[in-house]
Amino acid sequence: MNDKVLIVEDEFIVANDLRVILKQAGYRVSGIAASVEEAEEMLQKNKPDLVLVDIRLDGKQSGIDFAKKLKAENIAFVYISANSSQEILEEAKATDPYGFIVKPFREKDLLVTIDIALYRHKHSLESKFRLEELLQKQLSEITANTLDNQERLLRIARALQVHIPFDLIACSPRPLNVAEFEDKAYLRVGFDEYQFIGKKELMTIANLKETGFSQIIENSGFERETIYFGEILSEKSDIISLQKLLSDSFRLRSLLVFPVEISTGNFVDYFFYSRQQNIYTKSHAELLKRLKTYLGEVSSKKIDENRPATLTIAKPRTENNKLGDAVFVPGFKGIVGSHPLLLSALDQTMQVAPYNTSVLILGESGTGKENVAQSIHALSTRKNGPFVKVNCAAIPALLIESELFGHEKGSFTGATEKRKGKFEQAEGGTIFLDEIGELPLDMQVKLLRVLQEKEIEYVGSSATKKVNVRIIAATNRNLEKEVAHGTFRLDLYYRLNVFPITLPPLRERKSDIEALTLFFADKFCKEFGKIFYGVAESMLEEMQAYDWPGNVRELVNVLEQSVILNDGKSKLQLKRSLRFAEAELSGKTSITTLEDVKHIQRETERDYIISILKKANGVVRGARGAAELLNIKPTTLESKMAKLGIRKDDFINQSANE
Repeated sequence: MNDKVLIVEDEFIVANDLRVILKQAGYRVSGIAASVEEAEEMLQKNKPDLVLVDIRLDGKQSGIDFAKKLKAENIAFVYISANSSQEILEEAKATDPYGFIVKPFREKDLLVTIDIALYRHKHSLESKFRLEELLQKQLSEITANTLDNQERLLRIARALQVHIPFDLIACSPRPLNVAEFEDKAYLRVGFDEYQFIGKKELMTIANLKETGFSQIIENSGFERETIYFGEILSEKSDIISLQKLLSDSFRLRSLLVFPVEISTGNFVDYFFYSRQQNIYTKSHAELLKRLKTYLGEVSSKKIDENRPATLTIAKPRTENNKLGDAVFVPGFKGIVGSHPLLLSALDQTMQVAPYNTSVLILGESGTGKENVAQSIHALSTRKNGPFVKVNCAAIPALLIESELFGHEKGSFTGATEKRKGKFEQAEGGTIFLDEIGELPLDMQVKLLRVLQEKEIEYVGSSATKKVNVRIIAATNRNLEKEVAHGTFRLDLYYRLNVFPITLPPLRERKSDIEALTLFFADKFCKEFGKIFYGVAESMLEEMQAYDWPGNVRELVNVLEQSVILNDGKSKLQLKRSLRFAEAELSGKTSITTLEDVKHIQRETERDYIISILKKANGVVRGARGAAELLNIKPTTLESKMAKLGIRKDDFINQSANE
């Protein structure tokens, strides 16, 4: 073991203990520093492979200040802290550390954390180099092909999207030519869908005439040969430039500008715009610097501008409120939407899917964490292996070890035979640990061993068994808070949090509500044998105004109920107020939880079906039966009756007495 470790710790006893432990484990200690200033001097003389850094240090600068410099130089670092309060964790998390150790620490925990940190750093570098090699190859292929500028920019956009997030990419020859405007851009409107934006399209969107557009180009006559990344540059309100026009038209907030010199000696500027604030960093600019030669070659290529382009662009939304051709995100089963926050999460999914890295999916209940987990499995090299789902919250604490790892015959009362656990069932594939935050602390220790050693131990046995399983975990809890409260192990958190993906709640991507509504309404109409005539505008407006505490899952439930209660002869209408006007039905004066919402929805649907059954004199099938009145299949109605607990006594006795 030749890895070098720098210790930055102002408590001599702690620093010396660290030095002894590391040397005994085979690491080389490159130095011990008590302050950031000392550490910076040592860093210049002998670059380490990993740094152990205390958060609170002597001097003006803290360990977090030093960590920012380590991150910029791509050196792995692990924090050491005397406490794990949420405030400290949040501050530390912002610097993307490779681990976190709480004092006092056990020797084993320290060595495991260092091992994980070095593993993560090494593999992140390897995957980074592989991805960059692929990107260089893609840019070389674009250069070799005979493409017009429009299609060339589209190919570049697709190649760069995973590496540099953007909502709009533009390519602009410099200096700007007012008479002959040559800028071309693509607006990202879906996961792999881009809408071309040229002069004509921009003038239409901004409602500009030729003279007004020419004036804007004249206002944009700046020339730069430097890289810029940060927020959209503020400008005087009485002057509108091309940059301001684009940012106002498409609600853009962040900008990365990268100039590339071409063979003629002129420059081409590449603009990356995002609707998210402060999304671009020095690492994005550094990547473009490494690609500068390739971008210069592809931008210098002379092409035939008269050659017709063959572009893949977004299909416009249909006018009749029916479903468009492309609803699902391509390559992602069960995921609908095109909001930038969702697309950003899916970009991360595509990036991590090919590797065996553990993934932690974060997000509120109902945001689609299981769908993303299934997509990671389907896009990985393990796609032909099993995908095993485990809901950690649904298994009793006394049985969870047996469920996960299996048990020997006779190991406990009721164990009448040897049984494989979920990990062994997932051999060669993926195990999805949903609601991982619900695991008891003793099980967290055992799960940590599986993550570290890749082996399990049956309940009732002392023998271990190796397993080849990729782990994807998900939770709707704030694990930093759980760690701070002592209900979730810090070492397990960092072991799972190798590659976190955060899914946005529906209230933060309301632009997807219409697509979701149309898709699921159409789906349920087909399922219940009804014709889909579209969704009423009033229903869409009310759904857009609602905050959806239950996210997509709640939206699906609302639409299923609306389709069942719809007469099947007109556009879909909401059958209950999303503002909970039906609270009186259940005798409640206020509703504060999602369970209240579900209860009202269930009771409203149940009452309506009972009223139809009474009208049909208890007849479900045949002419004038309840199924015909509801315009659904008899089997569907019977299934609904069973689900809602509707018995014959609920409608036959009452109808007979009326």
